[in-house]
Amino acid sequence: MGALTFALEGGAPGSVARAGRITTDHGEIATPIFMPVGTVGSVKAVSQQQLKEEVQAQIILGNTYHLYLRPGLEVLEKAGGLHRFNGWDRPILTDSGGYQVFSLSGTRKIQEEGVVFQSHIDGSRHLFSPEKVMDIQRTIGGDIAMAFDECPPYPCERNYAERSMHLTHRWLDRCWTHFHQTPDKYGYTQNLFPIVQGSVFPELRKASCEYVASKGAVGNAIGGLSVGEPEEEMYSICAACCDALPADRPRYLMGVGTPWNILECIDRGVDMFDCVLPTRNGRNAMLFTSRGVINIDNKKWELDFSPIDDGIGCAFSAYYSKAYLRHLVKAKEILGLTIASVHNLAFYLWLVGEARKHILAGDFAGWKREQVEVLKQRL
Repeated sequence: MGALTFALEGGAPGSVARAGRITTDHGEIATPIFMPVGTVGSVKAVSQQQLKEEVQAQIILGNTYHLYLRPGLEVLEKAGGLHRFNGWDRPILTDSGGYQVFSLSGTRKIQEEGVVFQSHIDGSRHLFSPEKVMDIQRTIGGDIAMAFDECPPYPCERNYAERSMHLTHRWLDRCWTHFHQTPDKYGYTQNLFPIVQGSVFPELRKASCEYVASKGAVGNAIGGLSVGEPEEEMYSICAACCDALPADRPRYLMGVGTPWNILECIDRGVDMFDCVLPTRNGRNAMLFTSRGVINIDNKKWELDFSPIDDGIGCAFSAYYSKAYLRHLVKAKEILGLTIASVHNLAFYLWLVGEARKHILAGDFAGWKREQVEVLKQRL
């Protein structure tokens, strides 16, 4: 049992894209990787067996804010942590709750001590301090825990972004101290990733990267993007952060994004991604496929008995037809939500797997340019 490690396995000519391997006590993760979001201890409408067998997920997320409120820490601790509670024996990353608190702008108050917020379930009031968030994540038991941060809104004034960044850094100091003064739970090593902030201001991002890098953490995250800024701005900030963060540690871009966003950010040096988009959009009839984007609700698919997508090596996506899935969606049959969600996740995992193959083969740059055009098509 030991701390997370990262080994670089190859780079891409004409790009800073790289392929690597993360090792945790719950197994290895081949990068670049996409992590399905399991908000309340489950990926919506998808079973753990489907995540393993159809999606081929290597790591999933648990959400600190939601798991803290329900089922609560007592249940998770008595279960022996989230791995034992939900039966997932591969790596888990837990977020800090910072983004959820950011989303609750009407019912939360940010102060030096932490954030006071009201539960969306029953209105009860709670305080998330850096120390408490570390304790919560210890109890949830993820292999990777995230430092508590403030995610500034977009757009925001530079002065606000700078104050917010410094608050995130002070909270990081407290997270770092407390995390390293508390023992691992459940018999395996937990690892802490700091988060870079600074909104869309390059000099703030550079300063935040330097501060985060000074901690010498086993991995680092880039937060505060994909919150409404234009794509090109996201790409330029992402590139600047990857350039400033240590090359020998995994870089995790939080909450991003569409398939083409992911390929563009791999091209800029990102190793790890998560986003609710594949499952949320799947539940709303949008499918991402190897040939482009499909709105399965449209009448044009009513008599299309071809597979949802037979180009990604997923038996699930090749088994069901577009016409059948459209019928389930129109009939509001729950199975339709599952099929769409499993397919979209399988597609995302296929996409990062293909990216990895092309990085190792040395032809990623050309492949990426072609793929981005294909994936953006509306079918």
